Amino acid sequence: MDPVAGTWDVTLRTPIGTLTAVYTFTDAGGTVTGAADGAPLTDVACADVPAGRRVTWRQAVTRPMRLNLEFDVVVVGDAFAGHSRAGRLPRTVVTGTRRRPPA
Repeated sequence: MDPVAGTWDVTLRTPIGTLTAVYTFTDAGGTVTGAADGAPLTDVACADVPAGRRVTWRQAVTRPMRLNLEFDVVVVGDAFAGHSRAGRLPRTVVTGTRRRPPA
């Protein structure tokens, strides 16, 4: 199972304010797929790096405006950190915390 598999509470610190979303990544036989609040992610790719597991993906959003985002994060345990970018706009800081199943 890939280290990114699971449900994540994600925070994006954008120039227009902080946004939150729930991301879900699944690993089906070595192929990782994902969704953000139910909308599919595209081009999900994972690779080992010295600091952890690097995960990249693309996402089309319509709110607060129509954008095509590119994400690049590093997963370490139950957290990830990195950035997203939309064209020429400044980078957005992205952090995530894995949700634990109820006990």
